[in-house]
Amino acid sequence: MRVLKFGGSSLASVARFSEVAQIVLQQATTEQVCLVLSAPQGVTNKLVELTDLAYLGTDYQPLLNQLEQRYQQLLSDIVGISSEQKSRVQQLIVQQIQQLGWQLQGMSLLRFCPDHIKAQILGLGEQFSVALMTALLQANAADAVALDSVKLVKSQGDYLNATADVAATAKALEQALAATPATVYVLAGFVSSNVQGETALLGRNGSDYSAAVVAAAIRASACEIWTDVDGVYSADPRQVKQTRLIDRLSYDEAMELSYFGAKVLHPKTIGPLARVQIPCYIKNTLNPAAPGTCIDTQGDGEALVKGISSLEHLALFTVSGPGLKGVVGMASRVFASMARSHISVSLITQSSSEFSISFCVPQLHLMAAKKALEAEFELELQTKLLRPLSILSDMAIVSLVGDGMRQHQGVAAKFFASLAQARVNVVAIAQDSSERSISAVVEQRCCQNAVKVCHENFFSHIPSIDVFLVGCGVVGTELLAQIHRQQAFLKQRQVKLTVYGIANSKQLLLAADGIALEDWQSQLPAANKPFSLAELNRFVQEQHLTNPVLVDCTSAQQVADQYADFLAAGFHVVTPNKKANTSSLDYYHKLRAVAQQQRRRFLYETTVGAGLPVIDTLQGLINAGDELLAFEGILSGSLSYIFGELEAGVALSTVTEKAKAMGFTEPDPRDDLSGMDVARKLLIMAREAGLLLDLADVEVESVLPNDFDASGSIHEFMARLPTLDAVFSEKLQQAKTDGKVLRYIGEIREGKCKVAIKALPLEHPLAKVKDGENALSILSRYYQPIPFVLRGYGAGAAVTSAGVFSDILRTLSWQQQV
Repeated sequence: MRVLKFGGSSLASVARFSEVAQIVLQQATTEQVCLVLSAPQGVTNKLVELTDLAYLGTDYQPLLNQLEQRYQQLLSDIVGISSEQKSRVQQLIVQQIQQLGWQLQGMSLLRFCPDHIKAQILGLGEQFSVALMTALLQANAADAVALDSVKLVKSQGDYLNATADVAATAKALEQALAATPATVYVLAGFVSSNVQGETALLGRNGSDYSAAVVAAAIRASACEIWTDVDGVYSADPRQVKQTRLIDRLSYDEAMELSYFGAKVLHPKTIGPLARVQIPCYIKNTLNPAAPGTCIDTQGDGEALVKGISSLEHLALFTVSGPGLKGVVGMASRVFASMARSHISVSLITQSSSEFSISFCVPQLHLMAAKKALEAEFELELQTKLLRPLSILSDMAIVSLVGDGMRQHQGVAAKFFASLAQARVNVVAIAQDSSERSISAVVEQRCCQNAVKVCHENFFSHIPSIDVFLVGCGVVGTELLAQIHRQQAFLKQRQVKLTVYGIANSKQLLLAADGIALEDWQSQLPAANKPFSLAELNRFVQEQHLTNPVLVDCTSAQQVADQYADFLAAGFHVVTPNKKANTSSLDYYHKLRAVAQQQRRRFLYETTVGAGLPVIDTLQGLINAGDELLAFEGILSGSLSYIFGELEAGVALSTVTEKAKAMGFTEPDPRDDLSGMDVARKLLIMAREAGLLLDLADVEVESVLPNDFDASGSIHEFMARLPTLDAVFSEKLQQAKTDGKVLRYIGEIREGKCKVAIKALPLEHPLAKVKDGENALSILSRYYQPIPFVLRGYGAGAAVTSAGVFSDILRTLSWQQQV
């Protein structure tokens, strides 16, 4: 005989009842079936609410009417059953509602609800399911018989959370099955009877446990738990995307996972099956052809880790003090006080010095546990043999489970590295001697982040990058286009890069599932939130994002001034904006200190050489023990283009107008011609080389002569610019006569920085750099007398965006250390 159990989600509607009936009928063609049913979805919750309302003296009649309507709707929607069968179910409904009404009225009058009455009420839904399913099976010509679980399933303990007596149940079922031969036996889950014959419940959501008890009692060939998912997953699919279905688990693994919060299995289910070695299958009512998850003696020992589960809404108690050390019986007193108060303990850890014992209890029982401990150790607390109780509320346990962990080293290290990567503080640790599971107590608010990152590192191996872009100009727009184009490539490289936020100066667009990059420009105008750290931080916490990256493609000082706050809040910062690195030295050092402290990356490769790896090259040399002796560079793609065209004989006014039209310069060309942009880039290089300089320390010679009037509007400035054509023509002719060319150079020499127009001999490494190229000449202890030269295009949205994109991908470096 095979036991099949169907939960409330499998009985949510008449269509679901019919699907279950078909599954049972198919199974019954090859083997007898013992069918265990939960209440229809939502019914037990209604019964709980009804008892609460009556107990409080609140009007419960509307909800009672809803329950009756739910029953009647299910009955009326059933097709194919005879009028006699329908009449029997109708009679049950009338009896239940009438009896329930009387019980609720008594509770309301007395403001009291005895547990034995509550047990009777909460088990009504399962009895309705049995009556309706039996009628449906019989209507399909099945030899189906309904059995009374209250009489046949025996239990011990309290009324609402009893423990099944498998031996007594076996005797009762043996007699019942012999007396009423059938192909399908239908029983209610959740309910049983105690030694007095009164109704007792097997714990909330206890129908899985009922099925396991029945399977063990009749020595079934298998026990199938049918639910609304394909089996047991590597993590809760509601918390973690891309979870994996586990094909096979050992009994021990399944017990660990269910105990530490895996929702698909009731914690008590596996015990009865394991004792008599009955295989258990977790299957999906909506996908009956799927193989599901098999739980048996062997499991699958090859897998390192089977699953990650979490148990939430806990309180962590710590009992500590000199009165614990070396005193026999103190630990037993701690847990005896919990047992007397009927409080379940989830996790226990003790310091090796015997100075403290910590354990977790449900948050709901915090005050009861506190009172029990204070009463038990009243004398020790008064005499200060024990310290005042330490209680941390709103905690959770994250557990890694797998038989394979015993054969592999480094699992614990990877687990705790993953928690660190998720920026989760570990409050307590526990591991049993079997090495089958390892658990960490963390703050409740961090639990989902912890599970998510652990799953990434142990299962999916797909690290995530969560991008928030501010600045939708030329570079920002091109960057989004590149990210969109590269999605297939990133997927091949096992990287998940999602743009969750896009902001301009007025609006912030956020999307929980990521922004569709093919039409973000049409979505942004409809956004009604302003860009702020508070708004992004709230979104990150709500969506449990673990690797948020702020990408600043603006040139705004206001945004740059917030980098330290973003880093402190857990964001990486990637930017081509030079303002932060050229602000005060105090802010420059603060950014690096906060980034290091928070294990976040502050990346700004494109602030100097656009797509050229300038910063990374210099940092690499210095990290290897090199020392910068001198530096020369053409650091402006726009000025590289302008001076190359001047050399070709084009007038200054003409080439400036041309460069502006091509987008090589800023909208106001004075920003480029002033030399301040080059000065900022040079200052960044100097600071990277260890020079403690400020922007005021950089000597700046503008492209424009000091006596030239550069005031007024852009149009007025451009109208006056032709007056300099002759001046520059004369300078260029003089340089040509001397066998040299003019270039706008940034120079670091003897600890000083200068940007200026410089005449270079034709053999100089920078003399041939033009047409928008950048070039850098680094003279160092390692690279002399011939300098290290980097050369390539330094202007244009494509190369700058590519450099920013590269920096975004480098934020994975913290994760790849795990």
